[in-house]
Amino acid sequence: MNLFLEALATIFGILSVWYARNNKIYVFPTGIVSVLIFAYLTFINKIYAETGINIYYFVMSVYGWVLWGSKNKKIQKKISFSSKGEIIFSITISIIFYIIIYTILKNTDSDVIILDSLTTSLSLTAMLLLARRKIENWIFWIIADLIYIPLFFYKGLYIASLQYFVFLILATSGYFEWKKNIKKWKESQLLVLNHLEKLP
Repeated sequence: MNLFLEALATIFGILSVWYARNNKIYVFPTGIVSVLIFAYLTFINKIYAETGINIYYFVMSVYGWVLWGSKNKKIQKKISFSSKGEIIFSITISIIFYIIIYTILKNTDSDVIILDSLTTSLSLTAMLLLARRKIENWIFWIIADLIYIPLFFYKGLYIASLQYFVFLILATSGYFEWKKNIKKWKESQLLVLNHLEKLP
C-alpha cells in the first residue's frame, strides 16, 4: 500500500513541478495531492520535518492557487527576479527556519536531523518564492533536491529518491525557462517603448 501511495505521490509531484516549470496554475492542485500523501508517508517513516513541510506546502499551494488565479490587477502576475532586499530576506528566513527546525528535531527520534532541517528550511523558502513567482525559487529547489536524493534513498524511499532526481532536472530546466520568460517580457516592453517614441 505504501509503495502505491509513494508512486501516486511521485506522479502528481512530477506533474506539479512540470506545471511550475511552464508557469501554469495547475502546479497547485496537482501539488496538493502529492504533498498530502507525502505528509503521511514521511510521518510513518519518522522524517518529521518533512511531514511538517508537506503540511506547509499544502497551505502555500492554496495561497499560490488563490494568488495566481486572482483577477486583482495589483497582484504581481509576471515572473521576476528578487530584489537585493528580497534575496537577503530569503537567505535570512532560511537560516531562521533551519535553527527552529533543528531545535525541534533534537527532541525527536529522527536520525537525519541535520539533513532534514536543511532540506526543510530551503524548501520552505523555495515554496514562498514560487507562490510569488520569483525565479530564485528554482535555486533553492535545486540545492534542496541535491540533498533530498541521498536522504530518501538512505531512508528506503527509493521511488521518492528517484522523484527528486527528476525534480532536480526539472528545477534546473525551470530556472532557464523562467529566465527566458523574463527576457521575452523585457524585450516586449522595449518594443512597446520604441513604438511609443516613434509616435508623433
